Amino acid sequence: MAWLVLAVSGVLEAVWATALGKSEGFSRLVPSLVFVVALAASMGGLAYATRDLPVGTSYAVWVGIGAVLTVLYAMLTGGESVSVPKVVFLALIVGSVIGLKLTS
Repeated sequence: MAWLVLAVSGVLEAVWATALGKSEGFSRLVPSLVFVVALAASMGGLAYATRDLPVGTSYAVWVGIGAVLTVLYAMLTGGESVSVPKVVFLALIVGSVIGLKLTS
């Protein structure tokens, strides 16, 4: 259960990171509210997961999922350029997250 909560929390990290950018310095209400709610839920899930999983592993997985999804969303929406090296390095992060799961 902790791994599932951690994965959802990583997805929520991408949500709040994206909402932060769209809030334009907290000047737009809806993205700012999405940021606050997603941030609280993401942190809460991370805290829950660390009750059963090591903090370092949990944090690395949480950040890895959030970072990859944030960049992928930006690439899909045109906010970030797509290149072979970027895709390769994102795949390495995904592989690292999977590796942490398999070795835990």
